Amino acid sequence: MPAVEDYVARIEETCGEDKSAIVTFKYDRKDEAITRISKKAKLKNSIAGVISEFTYQDVSFRVFSSGKAIFKGIENKEALQKILSALLL
Repeated sequence: MPAVEDYVARIEETCGEDKSAIVTFKYDRKDEAITRISKKAKLKNSIAGVISEFTYQDVSFRVFSSGKAIFKGIENKEALQKILSALLL
């Protein structure tokens, strides 16, 4: 059974008022991760297939075809891990 770590290469948190997290998917699993996310999250907007904006459990995030995702308004790493687990597993 796959784990979140099988898909995620790195997680970086941003500072400032609106906390965000940048998730970089592993290069060899990025397409699979994006497919799994698109099946479970609600697509709000897509720009030329390069950037897709989703919502899941009241969290807004963007997924880039390059294999990165930016989650807005994330409180802490534990909350992000729960969302990633729900989306990827």
